[in-house]
Amino acid sequence: MQYKEIMDAAAQARINAYAPYSKFTVGAALLTKTGKIFAGSNIENISLGLTICAERSAVANAISNGSKDLEAIAIVANSPEPAMPCGACRQVLVEFNPDLVVVVSTTKGDVKEFRLSELLPRPTHGILGEHRDV
Repeated sequence: MQYKEIMDAAAQARINAYAPYSKFTVGAALLTKTGKIFAGSNIENISLGLTICAERSAVANAISNGSKDLEAIAIVANSPEPAMPCGACRQVLVEFNPDLVVVVSTTKGDVKEFRLSELLPRPTHGILGEHRDV
């Protein structure tokens, strides 16, 4: 598999997830165009809205370390089916690469691959996007 290294990094990050309420543990790892890998895990909070998804945790790690040239993300979750990024994570990811490769997997190895552009079409058509009527 072309993205084995980030799949392994995401699986390792999942081990560090903090999910005492849902027990839904997720790890994510981003690959930059220069070959760097940045991982993150989900961090739950009793106030559900304050929970941080693994994908956004990985983005924060990459950006905090000076990397914005995202090429691919791997997401590993302890779910029966590969878990797709939520809408908020899709919108954050598209900020850095609308055509990002998204590889999702279960802990048992069921893997699927998409392009972010398939999962979030027309991402700039919001109130601040390029098609805003003024």
